[in-house]
Amino acid sequence: MLSEIPIDLEKVDKEEQDKEILRVGIIAELDAVNLYEQLAAMAEREEIKRVLLDIAREEKTHMGEFQALLLKADEEQATELEHGKREVEEL
Repeated sequence: MLSEIPIDLEKVDKEEQDKEILRVGIIAELDAVNLYEQLAAMAEREEIKRVLLDIAREEKTHMGEFQALLLKADEEQATELEHGKREVEEL
């Protein structure tokens, strides 16, 4: 993972640990998406670009899986996500 885990998971309360683990998973997947898309932009061969972009899409799916689990585990996260969507729509 390119990013470092922003917190010491061992110091997190047990009831919060799963949510933090899911957030770390999301960070890792975002890093992977960024890496593969940047590499694809740099690649010269079209076949390599296509494969890298396909892998980036898969990482986005993984990110969605982590997010779905997080939204089930953290009601406040789900509520604030909806608030954020509405704010963007209002703009």
